Parts: sequence; structure tokens; C-alpha cells
Amino acid sequence: MSQASLASSTRIRNTLLLAAALSLSACTPQSAPRETTQVSSGSALEESGNQSSGTVGNENAKVGQIWWFALPIPLNTSNGDIEITDVSIVRPAKGMKILEYGAYDLEDTEGLPLMALEGAGDAPDFKKLKNYATEPVVVKAHKESEIFFVARMKINSSPKGTSRYCRFDYTQEKRSYSQTLDCELDLQTN
Repeated sequence: MSQASLASSTRIRNTLLLAAALSLSACTPQSAPRETTQVSSGSALEESGNQSSGTVGNENAKVGQIWWFALPIPLNTSNGDIEITDVSIVRPAKGMKILEYGAYDLEDTEGLPLMALEGAGDAPDFKKLKNYATEPVVVKAHKESEIFFVARMKINSSPKGTSRYCRFDYTQEKRSYSQTLDCELDLQTN
């Protein structure tokens, strides 16, 4: 057999083996259903709160600083309790690095610090406060949460644009939802 015939025969055999393997992998037993978590678009959270109607920021920020940015306080407008399982800033500004997220009690911080420079005298010392982000945060039906969420962010280089849109993932009646609220942080370096 010539080299060309041998190579062609090997290619055909490999193609047939691949096709057989693919057809076998497509067969799954009916008795073993796959578990998938389907996430629906949520609407339980109020979308027009104070934090959704403006931009917070600082024009005198510096590269290397760490800022804490408060996400909108969750206000559950639905008829059932929700459990917030995760939060995130959807579009961080270029030059900003999100270090972590936290969840804190409004009483512990004596109100809502919309933004705070880490280490500043008037900023809460978040590292000394109880972080409620270790478990889902329950927000009762038709109530505002007593726990608020923050993003701890570092300025790695002069930010380009703003950090925008805050996503909340939550469960309600054993279903998973994701809802994005408007929020915006504008840090400018000089």
C-alpha cells in the first residue's frame, strides 16, 4: 500500500471513529435528567431609588487609592421574600480593579456611605465590621434591606469612563433571578 493510500485510509478510519464517539456521547439515558439552574430576569427590586438617579464621584482621586462604593440599597417591591446571593458591578471603569464585595448593616455604618476612601477619617472601617456577604441576605416583601452592599475598588491607572450598572442575583420561591439596577461611580485622577 502506498503512503498516500495509507494516509487516506487512516484519515477515513479516524473520521469514522470520531463520528461514532460523537453519536454515542449524544445518547444520554432518560433516567438521568441533567440539573440546570435557569436564571430569569428579575423585577422584585425597585429600580428608581435615589442611587439610580445620579452619579457619585470624586475629581481628586489618585492612582493607588482604594474606594468603597455602595450599590443601591435593595428595596423588595414584590409580594414574596427574596434572598440575595450575589452582587456585582457589571461594567467597571477601565483602570479600576474590583477587589471584593461586602454586605454591611446600615446601623453599623451610621447610615449609607455612598462612597468612601479607605483609611480616611470619616470613612467606616469596613474591615472591623461584620460582613454579611458570607450567606444570602434576606429582604422581606415590600421592605427595604437593612443590609447594603459595597464594592471595594482600587484605582490601578487613571480611570477611563465610569463604573456602571449593579447586578443583583437572588432567589425567590426556589427560583433564581438576576436584575440589573442603574448605578454609577465616577472617579477622576489629576
